[in-house]
Amino acid sequence: MQDIRRNNVERFKGFGTLYDQNRPAAPTEVVDILTTYLGNTPRMVADVGCGTGLSSWIWLNEAERIIGFEPSDDMRSVAESKWESAGKPDNLRFVSGLSHDLGLPDGSVDVLTCSQSFHWMEPQPTLREFARVLRPGGIFAAYDCDWPPMLNWQLEQAYQQLVSIADDRASQLSSQENQAHKWSKDGHLQQIQQSGLFRYVREIVFHHHETFTADRYVNLALSQGGLQTALKLGATEFNEMADDFREQAQTVFGGQSREVLFSYRMRLGIV
Repeated sequence: MQDIRRNNVERFKGFGTLYDQNRPAAPTEVVDILTTYLGNTPRMVADVGCGTGLSSWIWLNEAERIIGFEPSDDMRSVAESKWESAGKPDNLRFVSGLSHDLGLPDGSVDVLTCSQSFHWMEPQPTLREFARVLRPGGIFAAYDCDWPPMLNWQLEQAYQQLVSIADDRASQLSSQENQAHKWSKDGHLQQIQQSGLFRYVREIVFHHHETFTADRYVNLALSQGGLQTALKLGATEFNEMADDFREQAQTVFGGQSREVLFSYRMRLGIV
């Protein structure tokens, strides 16, 4: 398991800026949903697997204290750089940490989130740790968007093909001992239920619009971990495939910015 954890962290090395500049911001619906269930302003929010902090900043004016946990030095350095540029807000900080060992006191967290990250964590040890640090009535929420965002079916199909081929190529080029492992997002709800640690469990679906250019849409695809892994392992053929995808995106966008639709699935448990 130690090798899997290491490989999963290493997967996100080297493209923190690309990720941060092109991934969607965490929707404000996340704050609305979770504070409604909590019934008050969170004293402590833990954002685990926070990456470059996109999912942490939405709590800045909505919680007394926020800690973003991110084991990837590359990703966390982007988060810390933005934190410094924003004047180092006192109620937000970013630390290195793994999901099964957060180092927080028992019952110290009101809301604990995993944005696009729970599938990289070993579910049951992670859920035991989350339940330990959450106070009674505290909430764990894993939320993920569906890829790709909705805009044009031919462009979406090309996005899916590019990412699928890259995932296969990355698996071919990686030695068995260096391959990352992710758990199925479709199993999140069942994992939370089967843990027996949460007295209420459910799934919530919501949507979020963002404005994209053709370049951002292409870079969103390029920020997928499988494609970045394939490129790092020498699969240079993806440079030409990315150019073809960029031409198709430019045709669809026609030199304009367009709104794209992200569909989100949140699986939550209340202790």
